[in-house]
Amino acid sequence: MINVHDFRELCHRYGLAATHQRQVIYEALMSLPGHPSPESVYGKVRQKVPSISLGTVYKNIRTFLESGIVTEVSVHHGSLRVEANHRPHHHFVCVECKSILDLPEDEFAPVRLRHKLPPGFQVQKFVVDAVGLCSKCSTVAKTSFKKL
Repeated sequence: MINVHDFRELCHRYGLAATHQRQVIYEALMSLPGHPSPESVYGKVRQKVPSISLGTVYKNIRTFLESGIVTEVSVHHGSLRVEANHRPHHHFVCVECKSILDLPEDEFAPVRLRHKLPPGFQVQKFVVDAVGLCSKCSTVAKTSFKKL
């Protein structure tokens, strides 16, 4: 769990006011496994601040996204998912259960473009999403297929 002093420093570095609600939301976001959705963060935050609204959680997560404290993850899972992992990496996204796993960048060959970019377009980063079935869903699919 991040202490108040460290959270204040983090907010200062990213130009944000360090409010109690933001700290609780950030702590929840960091304590949840994987790449949490605002709804899962909301469920965790309500344990400490029962009166908080889902809208407040979304608003603060959007603020964290806009400031760069967290980043948005792949769109293949169908809802907003965020992470605080700033190290270069990619993702595996399960099309069935929507789980997202990190894939270290060093396990990929360097990503390069073969063609010229459209005029004025500047690449900031490459993001690779491997989309398929996780091991759990793959096992369920094989078991279901055998029953047919």
